[in-house]
Amino acid sequence: MADSRTIVVAGAGIGGLTAALALAARGFRVIILERAEKLQEAGAGLQLSPNASRILIDLGLEPALAPHVIAPDSISIMTARTGKEIGRIPLGEAATFRYGAPYWIVRRADLQAALVARVTSHPDIDLRLGAQFEDVAVYPKGVTVVQRRGTARQQEQALALIGADGVWSSVRHQIFPEAQPQFTGSIAWRGTVDATQLPRGFNTQRVQLWMGTNAHLVAYPMSGGKRINVVAIISGKWNRPGWSEPGDVVEIANQFSAPRWPIAARMMIGAVDGWRKWALFAMRDGGAWNKGPIALLGDASHAMLPFAAQGAGMAIEDAAVIAKCLESSPTNPTAAFAQYARLRAPRVTRAQRTARKNGQRYHLGGPVGFARDQVIRVLGGSRLLSQQDWIYDWRMS
Repeated sequence: MADSRTIVVAGAGIGGLTAALALAARGFRVIILERAEKLQEAGAGLQLSPNASRILIDLGLEPALAPHVIAPDSISIMTARTGKEIGRIPLGEAATFRYGAPYWIVRRADLQAALVARVTSHPDIDLRLGAQFEDVAVYPKGVTVVQRRGTARQQEQALALIGADGVWSSVRHQIFPEAQPQFTGSIAWRGTVDATQLPRGFNTQRVQLWMGTNAHLVAYPMSGGKRINVVAIISGKWNRPGWSEPGDVVEIANQFSAPRWPIAARMMIGAVDGWRKWALFAMRDGGAWNKGPIALLGDASHAMLPFAAQGAGMAIEDAAVIAKCLESSPTNPTAAFAQYARLRAPRVTRAQRTARKNGQRYHLGGPVGFARDQVIRVLGGSRLLSQQDWIYDWRMS
């Protein structure tokens, strides 16, 4: 018979670790299966808007994160057409006051380390590294999850299984084999820059969004402002699955060459220490959510384009909601997960569509790009921020 308070979570990424803490806070025992032998950094930086930072603070993570986060004072919107700022969205104290929680930038590795430290110190959470989720069988009173360590297999009985194992989710493949991520036609390039290598006037306390024809560029501070994370998005056909591969300096420099891109943007591109690139895959709008006592969260359910900076935020929200739903129906995970899907699907669908539309707007050129720039100027920072209210001001009902 299944342990009536045990939940198995497949995946020890941001969403899986947050879910484990949220579930344990509500009285569940959690087993986390992570196929990696050692948790390593994947990606460089994360933007955590107030809808996500609020949840982490409620879970007690603020003291551990405080030395590592940066609260940027604004998002500066730049146009490649002139090389000038056309809008500035206020963040910092303005965002904290408006939404009751801060807008944070943090290294993914620092957030993961804070989550892992909390997880490993919790008596009701068992983090198993080197444990690959392999199979699941559903029974009237729960699930049996098969995990593999090397050639050895072990069965674990539990109330439910949550797949938080990323865009190439093994859990999703088991329950929704037809639901596969699709290449979006966009390729992300990432690198970091020593802040001292940038011009003296470069403000390390803000996020920069550069918009240009068929490409855009995002830069923001990390590591106490000592380094700048640079993400360049271009269109292309290269679509090899995976997290990242080495990127050729000449190739990315050609994508951001003069006269299409001004010198300030080209200086950032040229100052990057070393590039990694990855093809951007996304799930269908609406995601894939649940089947009986098995549910998905984060990228496993609804991998989206990063152009609303909500990939991690939506996973963190998922984690909080799924824990609350299970607390409401602790003996009926099927009903709990159905409620979770009803609550999450509309919001996540809107976030997916917003991210996709943002990417289209960022890449406009010619007369429509000029018109976009004029609209941003007219709207001004306060109204641009208010357009984010539906994302940033979210609270669990």
